Amino acid sequence: MSDTRTRIRRHVRDTPGVHFNQVGRDLDIATGQVQYHLRRLVRNDELAVERIGGRTHYFDPSFDPWERRALAFLRRETPREILVRLRIDGPKRSKTLASDLDLARSTISWHVSTLAENGIVEKSDDRPMTLALNRPDRTAELIEIVSPSLPDRLVDRFVRTVDELFE
Repeated sequence: MSDTRTRIRRHVRDTPGVHFNQVGRDLDIATGQVQYHLRRLVRNDELAVERIGGRTHYFDPSFDPWERRALAFLRRETPREILVRLRIDGPKRSKTLASDLDLARSTISWHVSTLAENGIVEKSDDRPMTLALNRPDRTAELIEIVSPSLPDRLVDRFVRTVDELFE
């Protein structure tokens, strides 16, 4: 196996859920090379790939599909804040979550819906609705594994700023 492929495989295993563009930036490898080697690694079952929230993320194959989705969301600042808050405080109402995180309710609503669609959080049938982690213990373990990248944090902050303008 080439040295480049080995570096990419090691990087993905060390940073589970890393998205395609970040691999090239982190390792300073041309996009075409990253694409070629990632395809080979996925084809050889050395890495797993998932398209989550508009981005292609790469993982060690030992992570199950739910863990892959959770890791991808934990790499993004706002979903991470929501998941960390639910882990620390337990079930919460969306309105309280928005207030605690100083985010627009529409931002919370969008992220919570996406997290619920992917099985990361559960929405109660009660009124008012409460939110809870689907797998709290495993989520806590995954929170320790990953933190959002700088570009992910910048995108989230831009979205927050635009959201505040329309609030």
